[in-house]
Amino acid sequence: MRPDADDPRVTWRASDVLEQRTGICYAKAHALTALLRAEGIPAALCYQYLGVVHGLVAVWFDGAWHRQDPRGNKPGVDARFSLRGERLAFTPDTAAGERDHPVLYAAPHPAVVRALSSARDRSHLWQMLLPTTLEDQGRP
Repeated sequence: MRPDADDPRVTWRASDVLEQRTGICYAKAHALTALLRAEGIPAALCYQYLGVVHGLVAVWFDGAWHRQDPRGNKPGVDARFSLRGERLAFTPDTAAGERDHPVLYAAPHPAVVRALSSARDRSHLWQMLLPTTLEDQGRP
């Protein structure tokens, strides 16, 4: 997976993402989840396995969870917010072992928080810390 911005800063709290206006998929998911919840919209964090773990948001609407990808758009990536069908940036390649992680989380997964909060910068995060799996700890 390639980063969607060249900014070296690593944010992980929703407030930091909003203040610094930067973050990778996990951080953007944390911020979007917080903003949705602040408006009374049920939201959860969820993930995909794509060689590394990719962060998504699930929004409860019309009796069902709808996954959203907050990473942003760029040429070749259309991940606009949609409740009419998923528009995720990546589709797991099941032949390569990629898959959707089936659990919805009320809080960021500890492996994600550990990676983001331990990284000196994005280069360090890409080289050493991105989680490749999540230990299933159930729904918090």
